[in-house]
Amino acid sequence: MASILVTDDDRSIRLLVRSILTGAGHSVEEAANGAEALEHSVEEAANGAEALEKIRAQYFDLAVLDIWMPEMTGLELLAQLQSEARSPKVVMLTSDDAPESLLRAARDQAYRYIKKPVERQELLGAVATVLAAKTGLPPIEVVSAQPDWIELLVPCDLEAAERIHTFLEHLQTGLAKSERDKLAQAFRELLLNAVEWGGKLNVSRQVRISYIRAKRMVLYRIADPGHGFQINQLPHAAISFPEDQPMEHLKAREAKGIRPGGFGLLMARTMVDELIYNEKHNEVVLVKYLD
Repeated sequence: MASILVTDDDRSIRLLVRSILTGAGHSVEEAANGAEALEHSVEEAANGAEALEKIRAQYFDLAVLDIWMPEMTGLELLAQLQSEARSPKVVMLTSDDAPESLLRAARDQAYRYIKKPVERQELLGAVATVLAAKTGLPPIEVVSAQPDWIELLVPCDLEAAERIHTFLEHLQTGLAKSERDKLAQAFRELLLNAVEWGGKLNVSRQVRISYIRAKRMVLYRIADPGHGFQINQLPHAAISFPEDQPMEHLKAREAKGIRPGGFGLLMARTMVDELIYNEKHNEVVLVKYLD
């Protein structure tokens, strides 16, 4: 039985989230042989202390927690859950996107961060992703949590990379939404490259991520633990070929048995103002100017 605990001191929010989750088909289903059933249920709590009591009394697969609640905040509850014997996966639900709140949630292993007002598809997508996510990954380490200088150490795992991307895309950058979306997409592409190719998907290795918010620019730095690469040694990547040969790399990918793609580096370069690699190409800086 997969169960979800919804915790918010605003009853209208609890009812909305409950309605979305139950209305999406979270109900009893019989297995093909009729011998077993899978039941998705949603329960409610009005504050963190009440939620903790419920979690200690029964097992939940997932908890949807508001941050600011009386008696015990969602962040305090999230921290407490780290020492509980039976701890559900957590999605944070809030209107607070201050860097300190985001990073506390990431440090204490929240899986997703959803900003209010609640959007149906975003909630359902987050819940589905979190329920399917594996457990037992090394923690995300917060090295610096200053609003203008954030630094993280992230395990070389695709799920961990996606998790931290969803947190960082909520940071206020001072950019228009369209430019902010481009920066987030470029950052995601290069982060996944660092985890997959630099870190070889080895969860014992880490990618170092820095976010710097200066007066006239936003900067991301991604440093992976790999040996780096040279552009001329990437025949499977579109960036290795002239602009008038945008599909030539697909031949190399087909010969190597690699899935279609290879546009990531080329796409990222068009979405930021500057894309700078170090000599080894195992560190990259993305810059977006605010002027």
